Amino acid sequence: MKAIIIDDERLARQELKNLLSAHKELEVIAECANAEEAKEKIALLKPDVIFLDIQMPGKTGLELIEEISALPEVIFVTAYDEYALRAFEVNALDYLLKPVQPVRLAETIKKLIDKEEKEIKRENTTPFEDDDRVFVKDGEKCWFVRLSNIRLFESEGNYVRVYFDTNRPLILRSLNNLDQRLNPKTFFRASRKHIINLKWVETIETWFNGGLMVKLKGGEQVEISRRQAVKLKDMMSL
Repeated sequence: MKAIIIDDERLARQELKNLLSAHKELEVIAECANAEEAKEKIALLKPDVIFLDIQMPGKTGLELIEEISALPEVIFVTAYDEYALRAFEVNALDYLLKPVQPVRLAETIKKLIDKEEKEIKRENTTPFEDDDRVFVKDGEKCWFVRLSNIRLFESEGNYVRVYFDTNRPLILRSLNNLDQRLNPKTFFRASRKHIINLKWVETIETWFNGGLMVKLKGGEQVEISRRQAVKLKDMMSL
């Protein structure tokens, strides 16, 4: 799991990084000293979890998470206990007080891993039908959309962008898991990054190296690799 540490104190960041090095399940991929820097890094690197200080120059940690649409798991790390209630109101996974104790941190990491495992098990359940309605949440925005109206799923790191109507929400899901749950007669794995709804295909053209270029009715163009092009031709040919 990828983690970002956000704290305006360099020594505090280093101390937490040292403690986290004992947990091989986590990889610290970036450190940030303020909310603005953190916002950019989260959008770019798409971590699974952030360790977030609350009191920082400029925007606070609480203000930061209100501005992030595709929010990873949040673990607050702070010297102040008076923000605990507010932290859990915004669905933080845990609230650690400085100085962080190794035993307490280990409990938090276990909670993080247990939640991920439960999410994976939940995801790997009943397959979807084309007429099913699915709940899509991106930050504070929510949709209850019919699966048949989704024309494209596009992988972005640990997230998947969902294309329907004029909306492009980003959800914390894996494309591989979606591929297993979707109807293969309707949703086709065009590449490592894309799953397309075949009912939304407008045109198909031959492309480089034996691949195909598909244009969807929403205007998106998706390249199908040579290997997947062969599979699509076999599946759709008379």
